[in-house]
Amino acid sequence: MKLRKAVTAAVIAAVYAALTLILLPLSFGAVQCRISEVLTVLPIFTPVGVTGLTLGCFVSNIFSTVTPVDMLFGTSATLIAALLTRCLRNIKLWKIPFLSLLAPVVVNAVIIGLEITLFVPGNASFTAFLISAASVGIGQLIPCVLLGVPFYLLIEKSNLKKFFK
Repeated sequence: MKLRKAVTAAVIAAVYAALTLILLPLSFGAVQCRISEVLTVLPIFTPVGVTGLTLGCFVSNIFSTVTPVDMLFGTSATLIAALLTRCLRNIKLWKIPFLSLLAPVVVNAVIIGLEITLFVPGNASFTAFLISAASVGIGQLIPCVLLGVPFYLLIEKSNLKKFFK
């Protein structure tokens, strides 16, 4: 059973990293929309999703323009968001765990917004933070919620749910 969990985490990490890197121009920067963030739904179904997303983010951030900083801040944000997603999974509105789907949006908006504010020259102001956080948050809404809800429903209503048990 441990091998299956390790393989599942590795597959999630690989898919996350591959999607991030294939869509590289969308994946990094002040205005970003990582389509790979649709996978933030997975901790709802399995705790292994937390590990897979965190590893996938770490690998992806090796290719960031601010590599060491993004490896620390970005990976930490993903870990925190994935843990919150897992914790909030049973709170549902219209049979959908919206709080779980919003966790990565809020966490990344704050942490990555702060990263951009602190480490991009000329951005060290509260106004710059608010703009960066809003930009990152809007970029996160697309994969995490707009794509996340259909992805969640697909897994919930298909045999894929059994795969994660």
